[in-house]
Amino acid sequence: MKAEDEVLAEACREAKEKGVLPKPLRAKLLQRFGKRFENAWKAIVEKAVKKYVFQPSGRIVWIVVGKERDYQVLPEVGYCTCDDYYFRVLDGEALLCYHLIAQRLAEALGSYELVEAEDEIYETLMAEWRYVRREWFEEEASTAEE
Repeated sequence: MKAEDEVLAEACREAKEKGVLPKPLRAKLLQRFGKRFENAWKAIVEKAVKKYVFQPSGRIVWIVVGKERDYQVLPEVGYCTCDDYYFRVLDGEALLCYHLIAQRLAEALGSYELVEAEDEIYETLMAEWRYVRREWFEEEASTAEE
């Protein structure tokens, strides 16, 4: 599993240096991550990675627009609010979900949408992003009870 993080770190270093992700490196990422890399690359190409910068606080929130909804990514701790993170990453089957891969590569390439927002809407957006997660947990709990 550690190899996943090392391969991605190498790709991010090279992407940052060159401003592009060379095809041989993309092939290496595809070999290592498979469908997760395909989805991550699609998110980057489609500009689905967003960096929210709130002012005047300077708070930063990374969001990846996914298939079902927006997912909050915390790159500093390797955390994502997606189902894949909860089921595969926490269970030890994978080190990273595709949203984490997309965020790291997009940041290294400088290929993300920058959204500047006022601090006044920070709590509103965070509540919206949290609400979806809470809604999912409530749905899962009721399914488990049946």
